[in-house]
Amino acid sequence: MLFLYTIIVQIVGFLLKIAALFSPKMKLFVKGRKLVFPVLEQKIKPTDKTIWFHAASLGEYEQGLPVIEKIKEQFPLHKIVVTFFSPSGYEVRKNNTVADVTVYLPLDTKKNAQQFLKLVHPDLVFFIKYEYWPNYLVELKKRNTKTYLISGILRKNQLFFKWYGGFYREALNTFTYFFVQNETSKKLLQQVGKTNVSVSGDTRFDRVAAILEKDNSLDFISQFKENTLTIVVGSSWPKDENLLVDFINSNTLNIKFIIAPHNIKEEQIQALKNSITQKTVLFSEKERENLADFDVFIIDTIGILTKIYSYADIAYVGGGFGNPGVHNLLEPATFGVPILIGPNYSHFAEATALVNMEACISINNSKELDEAFKNLIQNDDIRQEKGHICSTFVQMNKGATASILKHILNDSI
Repeated sequence: MLFLYTIIVQIVGFLLKIAALFSPKMKLFVKGRKLVFPVLEQKIKPTDKTIWFHAASLGEYEQGLPVIEKIKEQFPLHKIVVTFFSPSGYEVRKNNTVADVTVYLPLDTKKNAQQFLKLVHPDLVFFIKYEYWPNYLVELKKRNTKTYLISGILRKNQLFFKWYGGFYREALNTFTYFFVQNETSKKLLQQVGKTNVSVSGDTRFDRVAAILEKDNSLDFISQFKENTLTIVVGSSWPKDENLLVDFINSNTLNIKFIIAPHNIKEEQIQALKNSITQKTVLFSEKERENLADFDVFIIDTIGILTKIYSYADIAYVGGGFGNPGVHNLLEPATFGVPILIGPNYSHFAEATALVNMEACISINNSKELDEAFKNLIQNDDIRQEKGHICSTFVQMNKGATASILKHILNDSI
């Protein structure tokens, strides 16, 4: 079965090379992997000790970051290797400072896995949240390498738990220990005979809680906000923006808006700006303008949304009208900001919890959006109460990193 799987991966790899001729994202995916082995040969010596973390994309990297930082502190003589599967993760965090080496993960063939592990020769391996690559896992097992899943989420519809999922269940035998987010994941693993599992929680809470200890000030946002009630829209998609633009254009209240779209392609940013009738400025134009004169500030860059949330009085987090659903709402939550989202959030435990606690409001259409915004804008007590629930929720769920680290150190190399 592993042989057949490898053949399929090789076919997919060939098809991706064809797709790369037409897709900029696929071009990054293919081109970036050509450089992996030369980079590893250059940066890792046979005598180096290493620890390897793998993240599917940006969200998983951010989720694992608290653990990466703590492991780096505890094992200062080891080089930290971080791999990404997706360009959307690698291209944003390829110059991170926590890792000694950051590369794409080569496609999951036996040859790639053997060569990668020969060059990296890790003492510890961490897979963040999910992604189970059978060839890599088999080779790790052969090397008796301690391998951990952190902040894992498992669901009963995954292949591991189907009658025909024996091949994938074999991959689970590789893991030394599973640190999962909830009891459901633990019970699913126990149903297939895994006892090396504990509920440690979600390390994202540790990451976002730590944000409060950092300097989150941005002078240009202060200049724009001018102590005016401000709605921050984070990671918005066109379906979100269609509703939001209608509200912005009809707004007669003394409030300001900051929009940080998920996609910052120039043509989409210009289309968004042109659809807004209020005075609007782009981040890329900020040096030429007096920001205080504008009502809407569109952030056509990446990497500063977290700090911008610290200026929000109300937040709208995008993605909830698409699939798989809403983006990260823990970042505004940690700042004590009430949150609005679209209807697709059921796959995200933190979103479900905050909606159930009425700190986060899920809307389905423009009428519900208008009502929710106006209620929060006009009622300080309600706005502050919902924001307080959000910040308390984050603080109460901290601790996953400490739990994981304690186990790792007790089982250390």
